Amino acid sequence: MAVREAATVGTPGPRREEEAALLFQRVHYRHDPRWLLPVTPRLCLACALELLPEPGVSLLRKKHMLSCFQDALVRHTSLVTQLVSQDQRVCIRFISVLFGLLHSVEDGSVTDLCIEVIIQLTTQLKLEQTTRCLLDECHKELCNMPSMRGSLATLTLLGKLVDAIPALADELVMEHGLLRQLLKYDLFVSMIMNKDELGESAKNIEGSSGDTSLPLVLKKLLLSRDETLQVASAHCITAVLVHSPAKHAPAFIHADIPEFLFEHLSSSSEMLVSSSYNCLTLLTEEPLFFSKCHTVYGIEAVVRSLQGSLEMNNTELHKQGLLLFTEILTRQPEEIKLFTNSAMCRDAGRALQEAVSSPVLEVAAEAVKATSAFLRKDHQSAPPVQYRELQSLLEAMLNRCAEFSQTLLNRRPLGHASSRDSEKAILQRGKFLLSTLEGFRSACRLAIEFQSEPSAQENPFTVPSAKKEDTLEAFSEFLLSACDSLCIPMVMRHLEQTTHPALMEVFLSILHSLFVIVPHMKEKFSKKLAASSFIRLTLELKARFCSGLSHSALNQVCSNFLYYMCLNLLSAPEKTGPPSEEELSAVSELLQHGLPQISSRSPESLAFLSDRQYMEGAARQRQYCILLLFYLAYIHEDRFVSEAELFEAVQSFLLSLQDQGERPPLVVFKASIYLLAICQDKDNTLRETMVSAVRKFLEGIPDLQLVYTHHPLLLRFFLSYPELMSRYGYRVLELWFSWEDSSCEELDDVTSAGQPALPTSLAVLFQLLRSIPSILLILLDLIYSSPMDTAHKVLISLRTFLRRNEDIQVGGLIRSHFLLILQRLLVEHGASPSEASGNLPLLLSLLSLMQLKNVSEQELDSMAMKLLHQVSKLCGKCSPTDVDILQPSFNFLYWSLHQTTPSSQKRAAAVLLSSTGLMELLEKMLALTLAKADSPRTGLLCSAWLLTASFSAQQHKDSLQVHQTLSVEMDQVLKALSFPKKKTALLSAAILCFLRTALRQSFSSALVALVPSGAQPLPAAEDTVLAPLRTSQVRSLVIGLQNLLVQKDPLLSQACVGCLEALLDYLDARSPDIALHVASQPWNRFLLFTLLDAGENSFLRPEILRLMTLFMRYRSSSVLSHEEVGDVLQGVALADLSTLSNTTLQALHGFFQQLQSMGHLADHSMAQTLQASLEGLPLSTSSGQPPLQDMLCLGGVAVSLSHIRN
Repeated sequence: MAVREAATVGTPGPRREEEAALLFQRVHYRHDPRWLLPVTPRLCLACALELLPEPGVSLLRKKHMLSCFQDALVRHTSLVTQLVSQDQRVCIRFISVLFGLLHSVEDGSVTDLCIEVIIQLTTQLKLEQTTRCLLDECHKELCNMPSMRGSLATLTLLGKLVDAIPALADELVMEHGLLRQLLKYDLFVSMIMNKDELGESAKNIEGSSGDTSLPLVLKKLLLSRDETLQVASAHCITAVLVHSPAKHAPAFIHADIPEFLFEHLSSSSEMLVSSSYNCLTLLTEEPLFFSKCHTVYGIEAVVRSLQGSLEMNNTELHKQGLLLFTEILTRQPEEIKLFTNSAMCRDAGRALQEAVSSPVLEVAAEAVKATSAFLRKDHQSAPPVQYRELQSLLEAMLNRCAEFSQTLLNRRPLGHASSRDSEKAILQRGKFLLSTLEGFRSACRLAIEFQSEPSAQENPFTVPSAKKEDTLEAFSEFLLSACDSLCIPMVMRHLEQTTHPALMEVFLSILHSLFVIVPHMKEKFSKKLAASSFIRLTLELKARFCSGLSHSALNQVCSNFLYYMCLNLLSAPEKTGPPSEEELSAVSELLQHGLPQISSRSPESLAFLSDRQYMEGAARQRQYCILLLFYLAYIHEDRFVSEAELFEAVQSFLLSLQDQGERPPLVVFKASIYLLAICQDKDNTLRETMVSAVRKFLEGIPDLQLVYTHHPLLLRFFLSYPELMSRYGYRVLELWFSWEDSSCEELDDVTSAGQPALPTSLAVLFQLLRSIPSILLILLDLIYSSPMDTAHKVLISLRTFLRRNEDIQVGGLIRSHFLLILQRLLVEHGASPSEASGNLPLLLSLLSLMQLKNVSEQELDSMAMKLLHQVSKLCGKCSPTDVDILQPSFNFLYWSLHQTTPSSQKRAAAVLLSSTGLMELLEKMLALTLAKADSPRTGLLCSAWLLTASFSAQQHKDSLQVHQTLSVEMDQVLKALSFPKKKTALLSAAILCFLRTALRQSFSSALVALVPSGAQPLPAAEDTVLAPLRTSQVRSLVIGLQNLLVQKDPLLSQACVGCLEALLDYLDARSPDIALHVASQPWNRFLLFTLLDAGENSFLRPEILRLMTLFMRYRSSSVLSHEEVGDVLQGVALADLSTLSNTTLQALHGFFQQLQSMGHLADHSMAQTLQASLEGLPLSTSSGQPPLQDMLCLGGVAVSLSHIRN
């Protein structure tokens, strides 16, 4: 108090007032005098500590106090520093008060004064604790300030502080995380980087800035071994670059900081790796980062780090690494190759494959983006291209997308779920799907670019003999398959929820590119797309998003996709002939100009197509495009517009063309005809004017094939209108059968009880045939004059029709037309009918089918007789080599003889016997019997022997006139039976049928004459009795019959038994002893029991019953004893006779009657058994089994079973 009073005594007035202003009078009396400055200005440090933060004190007084303190500090530096440093706590408190005042006032002069005082005081005191306290206050202030404006004073203070104390820069980074906070603010960054940026070279930076350059300071920290400092340095670099990578990145790049950041990617510290990722990601925004080849140096470190980080459970680290990898892959200049060897490229691909398979969606999404950037030509061109690795990567990406899509579908909530959550899930799925499709599009682009690179076609290091899977071709086919099996289903499922134009743009561009990637599959792929309603889908996209000028990119993609798909479909059509080059070129130009203009919905398009007002060229072309799109969609079963409306629209369109005198391009008219045929309702027919218009258009076309599209309804269209059928019926049927690929071969020999369903195409044809029988005449002409394959299809179709429609009587119509064809053929090609038409055999086979279709015991009318005459005449002009003509002709003649009444048989036989040419041909055929049996003539030889037997029997029965005798060598016939070839059972049966007939006639036929084979020995006494047979011939025949019976062929066995019956009758009539001798040979017993060993109840087979009956008739007990007969009767008694066929029942009747006629059964029980069997035997007509068909076609040969058997 005394000091204060002493200080004020003797002081002048104004001076006293100024000094009083420097003291806080209310509290100054409590202050220790040691805090009072002993010189002017007389300032009390304790008063300053209490006055400056006091809110009631005016700002002017505070400013005055600070000004005086600064003046004292300048004039009396040592005294002031001694005053302040007396107590460390007071010193720190004073600095804090000044710092608080700095942020509590808005007067710029006051803040500047505060900063100057703080800086001067800090630099003069040089107290570490004081400096630390100041830095701590700055740190707290910066952390709490939301903006740069609020921390401007602090930043200005720090900037001047660093200028005043240069060494403080290192401490700011190492001791405080303060620099990181400062670097959040652009102003501070601009100040501190001012002398390091603007693109200075590394030399200038190192030379001029020295150790105070921030990039070099941070670089030193990166090189330190302290992980904390390394992380802090990386954070600071990031903080600087965030403000402006383009502005600040060059300084760090010139300082080679990227090199050390890449090195730190191998650290085990997740924090350091994460910080390095962030720094490098920001540096990628500067082109200098790539031109200095830092990425080439560091890409291996990035890949290794990415592989390592994926093993950690740090999702954020995964995302940061993938983001860096994506930026490098995306921004790397094409002229600087990133991957210098294929091994590194392979490792990168495998890391991405693992990343896209991540269960964390954010990681997988970032990996998909990286994959898209990875699939660049310059990244993959290091030989050899790893196609299999790329395929595995794409498979993983697509499978992850499919899994994510399916997961969302499975999680679809039931009941009233939140629509917001559902929309969010759909949006999330759409984004991921879009990224996946962009990656797949990159792969497609890569495949297209590699097509022009010979070195990229396959791995040159593959072993030549190994299967080449690592090739561009295999990769391209994989892309097509993956798109078909994964991309398309995923997109279509997404479309059920929402439609995103950007996604569809990428998707359709992929489909378009696949046409180029796999050119040999583009037609097939286009057909599958069209069949999957992609024409409709694309048109709906255009109508929804591309009206006016909106979404022009999507409109162009849609138009390009439709353009190439339509050209592919038109270039290789399935149901019509391809257009010519000129037509295709015209259509290409039409589509190219017209498709971008189409953005209307289907009803609007139909209305535009129906407009009959005058059409200018561009509008007409647009109509053409719309019509072609409907046509291609309908062809592939995509009927997205009403058939009735389209039917009317096409008619209006054609009439509009007619009104303006225009002729549309052929492909457009083809589309019009097809759509009219497809859309025409069964009850709705074209008006006469429309039919006339169609015919006029057709008349200007040189060939109907140019506008023909294969479809059964198009066939119905042409055949339903007489005006069109009369002119184009033949040609349209010819085209229809030439395109028809459905075969009825399996229906050809099927009985009516088990008929399979008809193909739709044949069902339509058959319906037409039933309603318009005159079409049959066109079909007959087609069989005769069309190419062989077409004629064969017609024949099969007619066969099937006739079998399935027995109620329709068209036989007369067919036979009359066939007769005309045959007459014309014989007139024009009488000398060599085989040269007339290669299809004649088909007609003849149809004729024989018609005969087979006839009911038995039907009278032959005059038309049938004329046909017999013409066919026999045709046969007489053929040689034995004309098998194709003769076989169906012989079948027709044979069936005609055996399927009619006795009176008609007599007339038919007389007509045929009068044909000397036919008789001469038969004689030649019989002489060829000993030729190779497996030749094509085997079936024809069968028919020749059967016909000869039939003619001989009918001639002998009715004493018909013979115009030509047939000579047969008996020895040759027996030789054919004794040494039969393989697979000739039917031929042997036919010969036996002939021999049986000859034996029954006692060789007295006027038609057939047996002639000797060369010089014959003198006949023995027994030969005279058997004449014209010799004993040796009888023996040879018996042996031959026994050998044939052993073959156990049912038809052949019956023929053998019938021949043996006739032989024994022949022998019995001339020498009963010889007949008995032949019947009683021990070999017969062995033969009989060999046949009985054929299976259970084999004794009930008709040929065995007949054979036992024959032996019993000649009382050959040595062959079949009474006891064995009793066993047979016991078996018959136990058998279910109702299951036996009529043929078996007849043979059983004969067997019983023979036993009954013998009358010397000693065993009474056997007689009772026989009587019971006879009473229980049903009549043949009441058998439970359906009667077997008598007339058959076996191996192409017409056969009557009753003729062979009896």
